[in-house]
Amino acid sequence: MNVNVERAQLSDLDNLVRLERATFNYSCISRRSFKHLMSSATAYCWVARGGNRLLGYALVLTRKNSSVWRLYSIAVAPEARGKGIGQKLMDELISCARKSQAKALSLEVKSDNKAAISWYQDCGFETIDVLANYYDDSSDGLKMRFTFDPESP
Repeated sequence: MNVNVERAQLSDLDNLVRLERATFNYSCISRRSFKHLMSSATAYCWVARGGNRLLGYALVLTRKNSSVWRLYSIAVAPEARGKGIGQKLMDELISCARKSQAKALSLEVKSDNKAAISWYQDCGFETIDVLANYYDDSSDGLKMRFTFDPESP
């Protein structure tokens, strides 16, 4: 399957919301929030497409005067998992962050989401903090960080 990663367009909104609901059973991003974030100068959203199908997305938030980008959400369609799509999205956001001279990426993940934690570790993220009662269901989260090597291009 040929998969392309590109910046999301407002025309992707309905498919982003569908993917969000198919992926997460808690704290889903609303259509209104996606639209707001995609129109923001401090947010970046990439989508992975296979043909005319949206197979995944990654949403990153930045702040003025901060060199840390926050991976707010990343999702791959259930039927497309295990095919390297999440890695393509991660590679793209790391490349863009590096080009923008970010010093690090951060994210939060549910502490019981072992598969995601393992994958983030494989991508180079390290756990830097435990966030007690972080999620709506009172479950704990982990704060993870990917720090760019200043020596690498």
